[in-house]
Amino acid sequence: MTNQATIDKLIEMRFTAMADAFRIQCTDPKMKEIPFEDRFGLLVDVEYSSRKNNRLKRLIQSAEFDQPEASILDIDYTSGRKLNKTLLTRLASCEYIADHRNIFITGATGSGKSYMACALGMEACKRYYTTKYIRLPDLLLDLENARQTGTYKKTMAKYANPVLLILDEWLLMKPSESEQKDIFELLHRRRKKSSTIFCSQYAQEGWYEQLGGDASPLADAILDRIVHDGYIINIQPIDPSKDISMREIYGLDPSEKQ
Repeated sequence: MTNQATIDKLIEMRFTAMADAFRIQCTDPKMKEIPFEDRFGLLVDVEYSSRKNNRLKRLIQSAEFDQPEASILDIDYTSGRKLNKTLLTRLASCEYIADHRNIFITGATGSGKSYMACALGMEACKRYYTTKYIRLPDLLLDLENARQTGTYKKTMAKYANPVLLILDEWLLMKPSESEQKDIFELLHRRRKKSSTIFCSQYAQEGWYEQLGGDASPLADAILDRIVHDGYIINIQPIDPSKDISMREIYGLDPSEKQ
């Protein structure tokens, strides 16, 4: 069998990285001095790494992060915010996902909630956990449209199935009775099976009222499914008079805005 025939078969079997690596080996005289087992191991390593990298790219793309450039390493701890670096480092290990626990990130507009959530989501992707980012208003609208088109079950699964779901703008607006039912159904399906990161401008104490308070039969039921097993990150300025928006911190450099 000729080398080209071998390369063609590798490509047909979708071992494209291995095919490229084998082609390079065939043209490198130094490779003839390397034992067959070692050469074959190098080919397998190339294909393995390629498939892992491609899988990571697909996970990041399907997550649809609001800030795909977010990184745990780039979180700013010097901008005058109260942040627990030890806790964030621990959460970056994704231990909470293995334990099916949630994360609650609260703080004012511009405090960096979304960036932090996306950075944690990126770490989940690196460990090959299926991840999904969505604003709660968009999720509820998606479910309402799905109800009208007969695709509700499929659409609900899109948000119920990911190992990690990031819900941004959590309870920014008070949900209607129908929307509360959707929220309850979603969180009930995810309970003790997966993890959710909630980003909200409201502290946890205000969620009950946002859900309708005593007038809503689902308010207690919704909160009961999420608040007892989560880590709380409440982003507060150390000195409110010197508070800087994280949009400014993580935004473009002045030279890039030109």
